[in-house]
Amino acid sequence: MNITRKSVLSGKVSTLDIPVTSQKLIAYESRVSVQDAFPDLSPAEREFVRAGITVEEWAAVYSPDEDD
Repeated sequence: MNITRKSVLSGKVSTLDIPVTSQKLIAYESRVSVQDAFPDLSPAEREFVRAGITVEEWAAVYSPDEDD
């Protein structure tokens, strides 16, 4: 299922094809925890559903500083 989210970090809107059902998405949107609603998703996929943050954004924000 294509999921579209706006990143809480950058405000960028992205769409990912994530293997979820509409029932699980409805459960999550009804305040079930992301881990309980989507136990089979990777942490990166769950973070995208929760906050719209892509793997690329995490890498850009939390990559080791070259000056260290």
